[in-house]
Amino acid sequence: MRRAKIGERRWAGALTLALVLSACAPPPAPEGGQCLSAAPDAVPIPRGEGRMGSDAAYPEERPARPVRSGGFSIDALEVSNAAFARFVAATGYVTDAERPQPGFGVPGAAVFTYPTPENPSWWRFVEGASWRAPEGPGSSLEGQEALPVVQVSQRDAAAYAAWAGGRLPTETEWEFAARAGSTTRYVWGDALAPEGVLQANTWQGPFPVRNSGDDGYLSRAPGGCFPPNGFGLFDMIGNVWEWTATPYDDPPAEGEVRFTIKGGSYLCAENYCHRFRASARQAQEAGLPTNHIGFRVVYDEGQARKG
Repeated sequence: MRRAKIGERRWAGALTLALVLSACAPPPAPEGGQCLSAAPDAVPIPRGEGRMGSDAAYPEERPARPVRSGGFSIDALEVSNAAFARFVAATGYVTDAERPQPGFGVPGAAVFTYPTPENPSWWRFVEGASWRAPEGPGSSLEGQEALPVVQVSQRDAAAYAAWAGGRLPTETEWEFAARAGSTTRYVWGDALAPEGVLQANTWQGPFPVRNSGDDGYLSRAPGGCFPPNGFGLFDMIGNVWEWTATPYDDPPAEGEVRFTIKGGSYLCAENYCHRFRASARQAQEAGLPTNHIGFRVVYDEGQARKG
């Protein structure tokens, strides 16, 4: 009974918005294709000192502080649909979204949907949504093999990482790798779009009403379509949020454990979220899959990527 209440509360919290809109187009389908001819190897991150957090952004990012990290390798790209499909084929793994969801009793997941005057919520539980059908029944992975896998819970991501010979990064490791030694507001500099060129897959326009797609994408993009950071890592910022192994609450809050997600997503806009920065962090319930959260894997020294 308690699990059902937790499920109802968490979904209700995600589905709250009151807007009066004149009209809105239906959500576009994710773009397919690929931008890289092949997935790059995992990138070794040298040991060193860096900065974590920010005193000039959201309160949860404070304080800015020095950290030491590195000495691991990390996937250059977010885990793709193709890679996750190989994992499922090899293991028979069933994701959390493919199991009955607490509070609903049926398989499914959260899907972003443009709000309308009749239904002003932008997050909706969609029965049948899963990594195989990210937007729910009628969607598929056909032509989407190079896009990052979504609709995976933190448990799903950790299971893939173990199968691949690695693990999920800690928040410190993730941010150290994302910054690549930078100390600017964004990992590429202080301007969101230097010389008018967008550097990551984010939302352009007033969220959640209209996305102009000025960056070339209205939803998830194939891995590697935007410039890499100083370590050669793609899409650390934007595209999809990424799971980490770090709990968000210390001490743990009552109810389902929440983990820290990093990097922002294609749903982050200047008027809402604005978390397309390395220091940005957000809480996400471990068992709550959505179509804007994915992950990548880290490998300790001596570990080799499998799969």
